[in-house]
Amino acid sequence: MAPGAVIVARGRCEGSDVLAVADEALAALQRACGGAVPGQLAIPALLELTRKAWHYRMKLARVFQAQDGENAVSAWVEIVPDDDGLALALSNWRVTPLAPTTEFTTADADANADQGAMLAQVADLHARLDARQAVLATGRSNAPLDALGAAMRDGFGRPWTDFVTIPGIAHRQPMHWRLIDGAEVTVADGSTGMPDARWQARLVPLPGDGAAAGFDLYLIPVAIDAVPDGDVAGAAGDAVPEALDGVLGRDLAPALRQPINRIIANAETIRTRLAGPLADEYANYAADIAEAARHLLGLVEDLADLVAIEAPGFAPVPDAIDLADAARRAAGILGVRASERGITVEVPGEDEAMPAVGEWRRVLQVLLNLLGNALRYAPEGSQVRLCVARAGDRAAVTVSDEGAGLSPQQQAKVFDKFERLGRSGDGGSGLGLYISRRLARAMRGDLKVASAPGEGARFTLELPSG
Repeated sequence: MAPGAVIVARGRCEGSDVLAVADEALAALQRACGGAVPGQLAIPALLELTRKAWHYRMKLARVFQAQDGENAVSAWVEIVPDDDGLALALSNWRVTPLAPTTEFTTADADANADQGAMLAQVADLHARLDARQAVLATGRSNAPLDALGAAMRDGFGRPWTDFVTIPGIAHRQPMHWRLIDGAEVTVADGSTGMPDARWQARLVPLPGDGAAAGFDLYLIPVAIDAVPDGDVAGAAGDAVPEALDGVLGRDLAPALRQPINRIIANAETIRTRLAGPLADEYANYAADIAEAARHLLGLVEDLADLVAIEAPGFAPVPDAIDLADAARRAAGILGVRASERGITVEVPGEDEAMPAVGEWRRVLQVLLNLLGNALRYAPEGSQVRLCVARAGDRAAVTVSDEGAGLSPQQQAKVFDKFERLGRSGDGGSGLGLYISRRLARAMRGDLKVASAPGEGARFTLELPSG
């Protein structure tokens, strides 16, 4: 746990997934998710983590999200395996009330993320869902779907998929939101008077603690091929590069995420045999598909970040953070990847702190990129170290590995855009370090490298000290 973290609840699992004992906060969440103590762990996100910790026989530490029926709950959990089971310790417990079950206006939708604001312009129906995709409230609906909106208002608490037909998908809720985001739907009772009319369902996670906060649902006529955008629509001639930037950042990246996420969700469903028994070789094929799709999704995310950081006026939000805590959390998130390659990750001790000023999520993004690179290119069975230090008015965190190292010529261009130093076939985009340095400098810091051939590499993120 981070220094000073207050343990909200402790628990213990027998084996990988039977919650044997739990303090009241954890026990209450277990019961709200339909489980009991003792009994099978019923909190989906936590169950996934306990099974990973048990399978890899290693300590895991990260955030999970859940819902207790009235609130979205998130917490930082540390899971420590032993011979008989798993010890759980939860801190940073956050409870956020779900959206009230009353109607909200188009103005509320406009206050959501940019993607939601654009979708609201062309949607025939807007509804707010909880984390399990049950209807909490309905917003504006146009004439073709007025009857559907009324049915949803009368059926608060039921999954939105109960009110429509999704051709080609036979599964019933609960379904992963990525699986049905972008799916075409028809209204089951034909009340639109247009039996051939179809809509595309778009699910936009609400800001806050991830998908556990719920979703905005938009039903868009299939006839609409693109979300209107005045800047792009009016572009012509020598304005093409700027128009393409707008399309990439606002339209293309969201449009690509949807089908790629569905590929990942379907491939993972096959790989984990949730749809039924499957021969090992086909499960392995599905794993390859999912991994390739993740590489492609990473490229899309990098391109979207590139547009964001190069936009005029881009500025991260400064906050007081702890670089030692950020380093520990990054290592916890990528712990499974390190274990798969037999790499030991050394992190600052629990009693270490390094106050700094920066935007928390951007700092974590940089550290995940640096640590991910180290795990990708360091030899199997080696060690990667994350350490913190102070130099004058700067706080720093360094990620060092025991890899092949970089020559002076490589160090001079490692932060260049699309530079991959001759590597191919590793799924990288050549944008990670470029974006990371831009982010560091936008936070009034810097990102530096020190290396020599055969001596590994040391990447240091510097920020103003706190």
